[in-house]
Amino acid sequence: MSTEPDGDLLPGTFLRELPPDGRTVLRQAGTARRFRAGAVLFHQGDPSRHVVLIETGWAKITVSGRHGSEALLAIRGAGDIVGELSAIDGRPRFATVTALTPISATVLSAERLEQCMDAEGPIARALLRHLAANLRESDRRRALHGASNGDARVIGLLQELVERNGVRTGEGIMINLPLSQKDLADAVAASREVVARTMRVLRGRQVVVTRRRQIVVLRPDLLHSLARSVSMSTDDR
Repeated sequence: MSTEPDGDLLPGTFLRELPPDGRTVLRQAGTARRFRAGAVLFHQGDPSRHVVLIETGWAKITVSGRHGSEALLAIRGAGDIVGELSAIDGRPRFATVTALTPISATVLSAERLEQCMDAEGPIARALLRHLAANLRESDRRRALHGASNGDARVIGLLQELVERNGVRTGEGIMINLPLSQKDLADAVAASREVVARTMRVLRGRQVVVTRRRQIVVLRPDLLHSLARSVSMSTDDR
């Protein structure tokens, strides 16, 4: 059973939305595991049916295309559940999940998860809300990708990362994830050249400062304003 403090769970995540008793039931039903940064929690196409409850750390979800291309679908952190689709429908993994940072987690088999859902109504309802939220997120991303250019999508992604992953420092808000320009490009279906150009513009306006796999937002108010204007222009199309 995990001993990680519940205060580390991110707002709006699967575990955070559960009552304390529900979290305890799931942790007691599973096994505590730790994954090093770079470790693959499971591969696209795997037939496995267990789920991973992230207690601390960050993971990325990617899907590979026929010609070797890779798309970054999502980033998940403390409180999120990954692998739930295969656990529910029994089909092979749709995507690969890789640890961006060291992760502590609780791992449950599909059978144990189903038992917990049968026994605890709040767990089943929380999982339904989680699936609905992910579907809405996917729909929103598709709509944004179809109605905006690459620069606008990069700005929108940065704002999203600030809201979900940002850590306030004396310098500004640090996006505390080891993401490369390729990761950012994959996430918004753009080229690395587009990402590099957008970051260069933002640096020139002193909105951000970039270091190796680290972004610090110096002007979160301005980034928010830029992202909002992008969103509003997309809504008007």
